[in-house]
Amino acid sequence: MRDILGNPFCPIALSPDWRTGTTISLAQQMYDSRDFSAMPILADALQDAGCDNTDILDHCRSDGPHIRGCWVVDAILGKA
Repeated sequence: MRDILGNPFCPIALSPDWRTGTTISLAQQMYDSRDFSAMPILADALQDAGCDNTDILDHCRSDGPHIRGCWVVDAILGKA
């Protein structure tokens, strides 16, 4: 449930600055293929874009499972 909803008691806003061509491309590729093995790479790309939110970065680097509807991927793609 946390992969889809995140932490409902601590909502997190994604900065528009973190939505770069790289992060959007990675998120779209994972969303379309339903293969979320690139989540740690997405964390690195978010960090390169200036993301210092440990909840977001830790979620991307967690063992998952990650599924379509992941709150981080949806936020990057503007679906959330």
